Amino acid sequence: MDISKIPAPCFVLDEGALRKNLRLIDRVQREAGVQIILAFKGFAMWSAFPIVREYLSGATASSLAEARLCFEEMKTPAHTYSVAYMPREFGRIMSYSSHITFNSLAQYRRFRRRLERHPVKISPGIRVNPEWSPVGTALYNPASPGSRLGEVAENFRGKLPEGIEGLHFHTLCESSSFDLEKTLVFFEERFGAFLPQLRWVNFGGGHLMTRQGYDVEHLIGILRAFRARHPQLKVILEPGSAIAWDTGVLVATVLDIVQNKGIKTAILDISFTAHMPDTLEMPYRPRVRHANAEPGTADKHQYRLGGVSCLSGDFMTEYAFEKKLKAGQRIVFEDMIHYTMVKTTTFNGVTHPSIAIWRENGTLDIVRKFGYKDYKNRLS
Repeated sequence: MDISKIPAPCFVLDEGALRKNLRLIDRVQREAGVQIILAFKGFAMWSAFPIVREYLSGATASSLAEARLCFEEMKTPAHTYSVAYMPREFGRIMSYSSHITFNSLAQYRRFRRRLERHPVKISPGIRVNPEWSPVGTALYNPASPGSRLGEVAENFRGKLPEGIEGLHFHTLCESSSFDLEKTLVFFEERFGAFLPQLRWVNFGGGHLMTRQGYDVEHLIGILRAFRARHPQLKVILEPGSAIAWDTGVLVATVLDIVQNKGIKTAILDISFTAHMPDTLEMPYRPRVRHANAEPGTADKHQYRLGGVSCLSGDFMTEYAFEKKLKAGQRIVFEDMIHYTMVKTTTFNGVTHPSIAIWRENGTLDIVRKFGYKDYKNRLS
């Protein structure tokens, strides 16, 4: 990828890196005999869906907008799950969905008759909470005590509701195959009695199978073993990060260098709170090309990286660079495609970065540019 050819600020997806991830994911689903679908909550760059469709046959949606996007751009009805469905939207959600998973037994009871009257068969499911998760950050832990996400086993009172065809759980976040293996122990212990009555089970997301060091063969073995124990069940996984993991960058430009009490801050033409909110929410320090995220006292050229918004906390603490930074210099943030573009805002009216695809043939395809109308139309 030739950074000099990219107009900043800009999110750039690397087509070759995306295809590499998709080939690995496709191998897992073929060798394990499962279905892996795209999760829009992690990656919804629909200009890249023609590539995704070559490898994956479905997607999961969490809202009416995502379900419609799946139907229109992935060319297939969605596997839809929402924490709560709005009655005024449910009819349209049904028209875009092949599977609808309910977060609670009460929601299922409320909408069951509408599902049964729908002219096209839709497979209903319930999200369950196995009450175990390896996720340490409370903000991202779906199985924390008192979680609002999914029904715990005791709420079923030993009986699966009539008409339910599948169970869905989601306990992982950028997790390993060994975490899935442990989750399945809790899942089968608590909900195993229901499995002979079902058609499918959805293992949710968080399976970071495209990360370096992930034990793909172990994952395939776990999935095969589960299917051997429950041969009547279709197994579905819906990773959010794995599809677009390390497939692109956010290119920014240094606008100014400010100093305060010996601290130098490079002000960029992007914003962490508006364009990379996970860096503040999770939190985590993004990788920056040609910079050390853990500088030592001997590193001479240390800079905070500051966003262009007025939020005082819109910055990352010091990175070490090989040379002094100066206005006009490019800064490249690595791995900025998954769970990034889907969360961006226009806070402060900061211009949204353009969106582009670096094609395998070495050309840059500018997919979208943003301007004043995009900001104004969000607030009208």
